[in-house]
Amino acid sequence: MANTSGGVALEGTVVDMPAPQISERPLRAANGFVMAGVATALELAGIALFIVGIAVLATDGGTLGLWALVVGILLGLTGFFLYFGLTAVAPGEARVVQLLGRYIGTLRNPGFQWINPITQRRRVSTRIRNHETDVTKVNDADGNPIQIATVVVWQVEDTAQAVFEVDDFLEFVAIQAETAVRHIAGSFPYDAHGEPRLSLRDNAEEINDQLSTEIGIRVASAGVKVIESRIIHLAYAPEIAHAMLRRQQAGAVVAARQRIVEGAVGMVEMALEKLAEHDVVELDEERKAAMVSNLLVVLVGDRDTQPVVNTGTLYQ
Repeated sequence: MANTSGGVALEGTVVDMPAPQISERPLRAANGFVMAGVATALELAGIALFIVGIAVLATDGGTLGLWALVVGILLGLTGFFLYFGLTAVAPGEARVVQLLGRYIGTLRNPGFQWINPITQRRRVSTRIRNHETDVTKVNDADGNPIQIATVVVWQVEDTAQAVFEVDDFLEFVAIQAETAVRHIAGSFPYDAHGEPRLSLRDNAEEINDQLSTEIGIRVASAGVKVIESRIIHLAYAPEIAHAMLRRQQAGAVVAARQRIVEGAVGMVEMALEKLAEHDVVELDEERKAAMVSNLLVVLVGDRDTQPVVNTGTLYQ
């Protein structure tokens, strides 16, 4: 199997996903509490100078009051502007940061931080998520219509790729998961019926591994890592379910009968050996055949036997 950025052969199919053009890089940020203190200090200083400037202008109207008024306004606006750079990052999420349309990095460290106020910040969850596909009707490798549903456990691994490589990574994961489920379901039969091949019903672990691999290949370009995928619903479609159930029941009956016959033959052999070993009765070939026949009828029959008392001999 090749890397996740190129063509990968999986059960006769090549999944050719484009290589990502961007990758995540960390962004350094300042302490949010320190910058909040600086912004607050500037705001207070600006307000104080604004009040002083008004007072000076009211008393003598000199240029000193005008300069105090202008500086106070600038300090207040600067402090107010700095507040826009404060960013809180919660555990299990990241912030993808853009400056004038250009990706400059991702904030992953949780806490109260400060970055350039004119940047655009997009919140991306990095928590583990579940996606459950709808019950889908597809044809298996034998052409039988079946119903299948899966649950996919996944997580955003590269936030930059999740945001910039696809339009909506949530929708992308959902569609690619359903595509992979349809492909896997159509590549294997529902039941092997005793043949030496993988089947959806008998080889769940192997099928789940292949499903996880294919989904992982399909969504890797979007910066998504598949942790696990598992089939949670598998059944024949309603129109053939009854016929397939009868087939399974017939197979079970045949298998049970085979076990019964094998056990009965062993018990008959043991009975004949014990009779001969202890000289209980001397049996010729015809009596042995009659005894074997009676024992097999008793042991193999699915109904209670009715005893028959023979008042004569075996030959009369």
